[in-house]
Amino acid sequence: MIIDTHCHLDDDSFLNDLNDVVKRAKDAEVLGMLIPGADIFDLPKAKEISYKYNNIFYAAGVHPYHYKDYDEIILKEYLKDERCIAVGECGLDYYRLPKDENEKTAEKMAQKEVFIAQIELASHFSKPLIVHVRDANEDSFDILSKYALAKGVIGVLHCYNASELLLELKESFYFAVGGVLTFQNAKNLVNILPKIPKERLLFETDAPYLTPHPHRGKRNEPSYTKYVVQKASEILNISVEEISKISSDNANRIFKAFSKANSVKITD
Repeated sequence: MIIDTHCHLDDDSFLNDLNDVVKRAKDAEVLGMLIPGADIFDLPKAKEISYKYNNIFYAAGVHPYHYKDYDEIILKEYLKDERCIAVGECGLDYYRLPKDENEKTAEKMAQKEVFIAQIELASHFSKPLIVHVRDANEDSFDILSKYALAKGVIGVLHCYNASELLLELKESFYFAVGGVLTFQNAKNLVNILPKIPKERLLFETDAPYLTPHPHRGKRNEPSYTKYVVQKASEILNISVEEISKISSDNANRIFKAFSKANSVKITD
């Protein structure tokens, strides 16, 4: 059994064939999926999907690119829902900051404020945090250390970027590895994978993005998690069955929602 802990099934690219996507996931023994909240306006669709399939859940949050759309009242309403099992994805992304220094500083501050606010929500609702980090390792580490760890908030570093600094959060955070692991230029991630405690390892696709080899260039989907697991199995010299069980046990430990993964309901 494999759990895809991060797949954007509410994306428009799945609009016409979601049922087939879920069937292919089941055939590939990917029997649990989590839709992260990135755009607050997509949350109604994520919620609808989670109620259609009994082992697909969702999270409520605002991606750093959408920090201007942050609405605590709306998020709180979704976080009360039993099918909403995490806060995020939230975090810091400095990849596309403005060139003007004043604008850059202002956006960094705004992203930090929205990130901290969502850590507070995770603490309030006692739900794990799904963290997005891109080109912002030090600031992310500082905020997580100061706010999340201090409040006992646990979480997942989505699309873990092989940062040695972020690996220091291993006492409270899990590390989700996706299709990047199969890329030819993923040497840093390949090298650091054995350093991730096995009890902290998760797998994801980030579908429809970051499609793993051998399907690069195509839309990613949860069934492709198997390629990430296979690659991790080779690197760690552990059987696919064992690493699948370890990671799925980890997913159920942090999210506490995937214990009935063998009974995925698929509509006709």
